[in-house]
Amino acid sequence: MRFLPARALGFILCLLPAALCAQQAIQIRVDADQSEGRLQPVWAYVGHDEPNYTYSGEGRALLDELGRTGLYRFHDRTHNLLTTGDGTAALKWGSTNVYTLDADGKPVYRWAILDRIFDTYKAAGIVPYVELGFMPEALSSHPQPYRDQWPHGPLFTGWSYPPKNYAQWSELVYQVVRHLAARYGPGNVEHWDFEVWNEPDIGYWHGTLEQYEELYDYAAAGVKRALPGAQVGGPASTGPASAHAAEFLRGFLAHCVSGKNYATGGTGAPLDFISFHAKGRTFFADGQARMDIAHNLDDIDAGFEIVAGYPTLRHVPIVISESDPEGCAACAASLHPENAYRNTPQYASYEAELLDGTLALAARDRVNLQGYVTWAFTFPGQPAFYGYRSLATHGIDKPVLNAFRMFGMLEQQRVKATSSGALSLEELLAHGTSAGPDIRAIATRSSNTVSVLVWSYDDRAVPAADAPVEIHIDGLPQKAGRILSTQVRIDRDHSDADAVWEAMGSPQKPTAEQLAKLRAAGRLQMFTQPQWIEARGGGVDLSLTLPRQGLALIRLKWGR
Repeated sequence: MRFLPARALGFILCLLPAALCAQQAIQIRVDADQSEGRLQPVWAYVGHDEPNYTYSGEGRALLDELGRTGLYRFHDRTHNLLTTGDGTAALKWGSTNVYTLDADGKPVYRWAILDRIFDTYKAAGIVPYVELGFMPEALSSHPQPYRDQWPHGPLFTGWSYPPKNYAQWSELVYQVVRHLAARYGPGNVEHWDFEVWNEPDIGYWHGTLEQYEELYDYAAAGVKRALPGAQVGGPASTGPASAHAAEFLRGFLAHCVSGKNYATGGTGAPLDFISFHAKGRTFFADGQARMDIAHNLDDIDAGFEIVAGYPTLRHVPIVISESDPEGCAACAASLHPENAYRNTPQYASYEAELLDGTLALAARDRVNLQGYVTWAFTFPGQPAFYGYRSLATHGIDKPVLNAFRMFGMLEQQRVKATSSGALSLEELLAHGTSAGPDIRAIATRSSNTVSVLVWSYDDRAVPAADAPVEIHIDGLPQKAGRILSTQVRIDRDHSDADAVWEAMGSPQKPTAEQLAKLRAAGRLQMFTQPQWIEARGGGVDLSLTLPRQGLALIRLKWGR
């Protein structure tokens, strides 16, 4: 559909089905001359369990795509960077074999696999987010059995136990950071985040809070000894809306502020950033798969409130080092149908809703949000479109990856945008979208462009009529004159390779022609041809119809 002045919308609607004609148009107003500060690229983080997927063909291709998404650099976080093994990849498993012992019991450091991972980041322009874990077999206090057998056996095996010698653990961390600084330059590595462990309040850590604090103190000592300017933080604990997780996070923060340091004997511990996790839920209700963004936002809100409760920590950067619709990326929707959102535009609209809600909560709680990690990557060797929580499958981009492409197109200055179809933050926290879809917008600008990202999110994946939307953009330069208008779209008819794959009959071995078509369908697609419009009195009126779970990015450009 072409962009038209809002006064023409009534004519458009009378040509649409009666059910849509009866809908009242959503009113979005953008005040392009009212700055709301810099748009922080808090979304530009991804993660995965399997470090050896990083340098696979599909992993490299995905990281290359993320490296080209726009103005902002992406970060990657992966588990198992210190795990013992031969580098074989499997679901929820991986290894680098960095640390072993020789026949005399002396440490042997092997860097080949770790270097392949970090060389891949460097080539793709990705910033490493370095998770220090898990426990090498030779250091584990309970090493056997070591290799997990998930999903056919226990996940939390010998790699999840405390070290038998904390000083040797500190030396391992020192050697890792020292090696990375020597290979990639201390000036670069100082800007990386070194996070100690993952979810130590559940089975990922077979120890107490006090033992984790000891692990942290010795790890931080190793990081700082190798590179004093390096950034170290934690605890990467689970969702703080849980009383148990909240207690763990508070205990850790109190230790960092005023506890006795296990490694130095002093008071407190280095804490350059604070991390915790946040998750939504998926379930069935009335025979329909449902998402629950309220649960995700509630975890975030609880974590922010805990950090804000420590005056000396209020301004410490926060990284939500996993923030997702639910908890298991490697649990396929084919086996867990409540996760049916994963291949569809609903995942893309969820990410837009999560971005806006996370930024709003950070502003309300007055904390320093650095970023949040979408725990999704790619799963080489698994069936195509099998329903893993991933950004791509077999080199074919999913709709959610196009959401990140849209975010990357937003300019660095955020401006005021309001929507008559937006739910309040309080309502989202309390009820999600039980009252109906949330239709809202983020707007940004540069010296000669304005972009408006509009989306319609609903926890329910139910058929619904498209929503008519009127957009009034004010505050443009009086001399802007002719403006070039473009629109890209994500919905079941645009930027959605899954819909095209299903229409093909869901081939697991597509022909070369089919594969080319699928890859083209996975790219971010234009909804309209670029066109020239006139700005009058510093304003422009536009109109469109937006499908449920759809996203539209409209960009206006003037001058040179």
